[in-house]
Amino acid sequence: MSNNIKIKTLSSLEKIYHGDTLPLNDYSGFSMLINEKKSFQIAIECENEFSGYISFYSKIQNIKLYSVEYIKSDFPMSKGADDYYRFSDDGYYPDLLLPINNQINFKKGLNLFWVEVIGDKTSIGENTINISIFDNEKIIGETNIKIETIDCELDFNNFIYTCWFHTDCLMSHYNVDVFSDEYWRITENFLKTANEYGMNCVLTPLFTPPLDTETGKERPTVQLVDISFTNGQYSFNFDKLTQWIEMAHKCGIEYFEMSHFFTQWGAKHAPKVMATVDGEYKKLFGWETKATSKEYKKFLKDFSVELKKYLEKSNLKDKVLIHVSDEPNFSMLLPYSKASKLIHKLYKEYKIVDALSDVWFYKLGIVSSPIPSNDHIDKFLGKTENLWTYYCSAQNKKNVSNRFFCNSSLRNRVLGYQLYKFDIKGFLHWGYNFYYTQLSKAVIDPYKVSDAGGKFPSGDSYVVYPAKDGTTYHSIRLKVFYDALQDMAALNTLAKMTNKTECLNIIEENGKYSITFSDYPHSDKWLLSTREKINCKIKENIK
Repeated sequence: MSNNIKIKTLSSLEKIYHGDTLPLNDYSGFSMLINEKKSFQIAIECENEFSGYISFYSKIQNIKLYSVEYIKSDFPMSKGADDYYRFSDDGYYPDLLLPINNQINFKKGLNLFWVEVIGDKTSIGENTINISIFDNEKIIGETNIKIETIDCELDFNNFIYTCWFHTDCLMSHYNVDVFSDEYWRITENFLKTANEYGMNCVLTPLFTPPLDTETGKERPTVQLVDISFTNGQYSFNFDKLTQWIEMAHKCGIEYFEMSHFFTQWGAKHAPKVMATVDGEYKKLFGWETKATSKEYKKFLKDFSVELKKYLEKSNLKDKVLIHVSDEPNFSMLLPYSKASKLIHKLYKEYKIVDALSDVWFYKLGIVSSPIPSNDHIDKFLGKTENLWTYYCSAQNKKNVSNRFFCNSSLRNRVLGYQLYKFDIKGFLHWGYNFYYTQLSKAVIDPYKVSDAGGKFPSGDSYVVYPAKDGTTYHSIRLKVFYDALQDMAALNTLAKMTNKTECLNIIEENGKYSITFSDYPHSDKWLLSTREKINCKIKENIK
């Protein structure tokens, strides 16, 4: 049976939805730096289904191939969202990337593949990747793409990126016990992927993190600090924390974001704290503990003394972030203020950060290092040094960057130019691998439920999928977000060769655009061509 196919190369920003036709134009190629990962796509339209394979011929050695799989979304976007959504109906969206080694079962119609190219010194200069499609050892389609590797490195310039890492979700999905050998193996696998795609800071569960938990309920215990309470005295063992830090360092993690000392959304209660009390392992504090209780304050004071000794002995004092409570709003000003005052007193020589969007918390001196959402960050610009930003499910309006299934990939990636322009020092997101429904009421299968049980727009709560062997499968969103970080890093590289003004002239085309967190060209061509201009200037300035 004859099998006519059509083949096109596409950029990594192109999203092909069900019902889309094959794009008319090929993506001709791109440039990259030697420590960069870059991607493109191959779209193949088949007249009939067949079993075959894709072959690459190039002097570039590190080329990875994935099939693009579609994941169901029952809740792709919130009501009242802005106009810049590529597709907004419930249905199936391109997201999961499954690695391919040999045989591929091509289906009739459109087949989509993702190709990742990893630069190194062996590929410096101009390269061509020749792509051949085989059916029964017969070539039935060919194309190619041009790639130039520039002999220069990305400069991430001490940027800190954390995407909250939920080990209890791994325990629940894989049905493993906390701190078992399997727990550590799987956790290391997931953390290694996180670091490979830009994450250099990890949420560290001193106690079980009090995040997205239903009032009065609790998440599985993942507490790293062993506590004993005997005859009114606390003692602390940090052996598990040491194991965690050693594992994280092995994965490339540099910074440690300590779990919050008070419950989310207002700091009204203590997190779940487990301890051995007179020989019995039990819950010491939790929802029944008011944040202002004398017992919890004494505990925090005693714990801070020992934790600080441990961190300073481990040379981690400058690598630690301390949290009070996540996302307080103005109605929670009083309880949060009391909690924050205590933590600032106990950890006055440490960096204390919290995600919040009300500028009054900063103006009143209640939080020293705020992390505002990207739809509220304008109020903070120019008012504080070392500014971070974040987004989550709430940032579905005002045209700001986000990573939902139904966002264009451009909207995910444009963040890199924004981070550079406004000298943002860090980025936080709450969902690296959150495999629960909202408020952690039930476990979900992320291959079947992508919206936390219909509560968060699909794409908000995780960026990796759990493989059966305890490793990760990637998402398109994971790789595109890393492209954003790489764009920022390329601008850092160029700025050290020239200056920031020249970099801004490139991304804003000498005043044609004024890039903000909510205003930028909605054009794949603009973003991609701008990155090529950055690379061209880097190449010109290499000494």
